[in-house]
Amino acid sequence: MENRVEPSTRAGRYVKQTGGYQAFIPAPLPPDPPVRIDGELQALLSAADIALGRLDGSIRTLPNPDLFVLMYVRKEAVLSSQIEGTQSSLQDVLEAEARVFTSTTQRDVAETINYIGAMNHGLQRLNALPVSVRLIREIHGKLLQGVRGSRLTPGELRTSQNWIGPGGCTLHEAAFVPPPPHEVPEALGKLEMFLHDHGDLPVLVWIGLAHAQFETIHPFLDGNGRTGRMLITFLLCQQKVLFQPVLYLSHFFKRHRGRYYEELQSVRETGNWEQWLIFFLRGVVEVSQQATDTARRILDLREEHRDLIDTSLGRSAGNGHRTLKHLYQHPIIAVKDVQRLIGTTYPAANNLIDRMVKCGIVQEFTGRARNRHFRYQRYIELFQTPEAQPTVMPSKGKEWVIQEDADRRDSESPDRPAQRSGSSGRSFPARSDSGNCLR
Repeated sequence: MENRVEPSTRAGRYVKQTGGYQAFIPAPLPPDPPVRIDGELQALLSAADIALGRLDGSIRTLPNPDLFVLMYVRKEAVLSSQIEGTQSSLQDVLEAEARVFTSTTQRDVAETINYIGAMNHGLQRLNALPVSVRLIREIHGKLLQGVRGSRLTPGELRTSQNWIGPGGCTLHEAAFVPPPPHEVPEALGKLEMFLHDHGDLPVLVWIGLAHAQFETIHPFLDGNGRTGRMLITFLLCQQKVLFQPVLYLSHFFKRHRGRYYEELQSVRETGNWEQWLIFFLRGVVEVSQQATDTARRILDLREEHRDLIDTSLGRSAGNGHRTLKHLYQHPIIAVKDVQRLIGTTYPAANNLIDRMVKCGIVQEFTGRARNRHFRYQRYIELFQTPEAQPTVMPSKGKEWVIQEDADRRDSESPDRPAQRSGSSGRSFPARSDSGNCLR
């Protein structure tokens, strides 16, 4: 008779519920036995510390870094939202902020705009409130306000069971069932205690553990994945590892999306926190290096275009520099924006923009004769990410292809409901008998 290997209870245990299904009850952090920091994990922890230090230093060398940080936040918002199936791009976000809506602007851009607002709200609140359940609920409320999921009690802990699995699966067929609702407050309370006292754990190990634990608790009916990834940024800034939110770690999670879910699930099943932390730290190293390179290229572009304005705009150079400075925060601009910015007439502002077009600094993209809008394309390109190929996640002997198409979203996403397609080809949430979305 084949010997059965009992699952590890280091990360928690499955407990049978009254409905007959098994739900996972996480063990409190830190792990017991403690995380073993040696070998590859130790080497990656050192490399991540160095990479983050270089990133922080590179941002501090930027003239007036606050001008550039919003683009890093936008990039993280776009990528984190794309992990959950939204199709809006950085260009869509910038156009929506500038109130320019073209035929290609995605309708789900509001979700990404909300992410930016929630991120900024949380960062501001850190001045008065540490990362806590209260703050997490606040940002979740901001995240889902007025968009899909807004009817699913934004900012409120769930009072019904959710689950994760293939599209259309039932609770009994789910790949993972988070703790039942009556266990959520206690689990979050214990996580908050860990957030307030991580002992002698290295900061990056502490953050990696906290993110995985939050995803396991899955305390909301929607928005868990995005909220959990914002938590990483808040903790990095709270601990002064970074003085600005410039680590767009969702780039790594999106590119290795299947592996991301697999490692999170592996922790629950095997208790192998070390393997998850190795994956997490690889992401920190890789993205820190990319973000550092972006900062260097920002500086190079800034110097190039400042020189171009000085040599090409003559007496209008001062207004040209003021417009360029504005473009770092708002890379899409209209003539009336320039008029307000420099306090001149509309014809003078229009003339300045036309000269900046001839210099190759901005370009008109709407094709309109009136109400034209211009974008700082080379700057935007520094933050654009090439489309990643779908990754494959092995699960219980099957291969799950994580789809990029919004109409084929897979419920292995830690944030989105399972989907099934109707005859029209449109997607809609699959519902359980109790009326709860499969999440």
